[in-house]
Amino acid sequence: MKVAALQMVSGISLDANLSEALRLLRLAAAAGVELAVLPEYFCFMGTRDEDKLVLAERPGLGTVQDFLSDAARDLKLWVVGGTLPMATDDPNHAANASLVFDPRGECRSRYDKIHLFRFDNGRERYDEAAVLQAGDTPTRFVATARDGQAWTIGQSVCYDLRFAELYRALAADVLLVPSAFTHTTGQAHWEVLLRARAIENQAYVIASAQGGVHENGRRTWGHSMVIDPWGQVMALHAEGPGMAVADLDMARLRAVREQLPSLQHRVLP
Repeated sequence: MKVAALQMVSGISLDANLSEALRLLRLAAAAGVELAVLPEYFCFMGTRDEDKLVLAERPGLGTVQDFLSDAARDLKLWVVGGTLPMATDDPNHAANASLVFDPRGECRSRYDKIHLFRFDNGRERYDEAAVLQAGDTPTRFVATARDGQAWTIGQSVCYDLRFAELYRALAADVLLVPSAFTHTTGQAHWEVLLRARAIENQAYVIASAQGGVHENGRRTWGHSMVIDPWGQVMALHAEGPGMAVADLDMARLRAVREQLPSLQHRVLP
């Protein structure tokens, strides 16, 4: 199955962000991609955290969901909509949700980010819990490739990457990590954590990122990549808009798991 990790530098205009996302999705489709993963906050990165609340959508209703559904159906792709704000029962908090649409345009999965990022080094400060409500359910879905091969795909978002137990619970063939890592934390930890998750779970990893300087002044690390179950980087897009494309091979995944059966050797739950 050919996959793409799409990289953006999203801004404060919803329409402009969706236009750029569609451009990248069209490029992916033209390259023969079957599963395309947009980054976290692909549709919007506002000037304030509270701006997310204005765009929060209800399930099945909203501009961003319509966009994802239409793009998936028109381009005949599995599309993972990075994240978008979804309304909760608390008007002061939204869910940071990753929605998956199949090639018929139907929503097949929703994952709400479980771990909310907080960071303060004296120069940069972030606290997602101020406006986001954490999810509580590890989520995976099954996508059937055009060759008939079924892939179990586990969902995560950005800061989740630091919590290895989530990926163990997913027990998936492919792990998705749409992200908006800061330049500071990304430079230090992004690749090493992604490769660790691939190695310890003997799974492919598709990590789509925000990568550049945004209108709101934030700088993100980028370096979208696809990693194989041995921890090797198969494709990489460092900075700016673009995509990392690679072919996933089930035979390769099975060979790694058979040659080094570490998943069978687990002792602790």
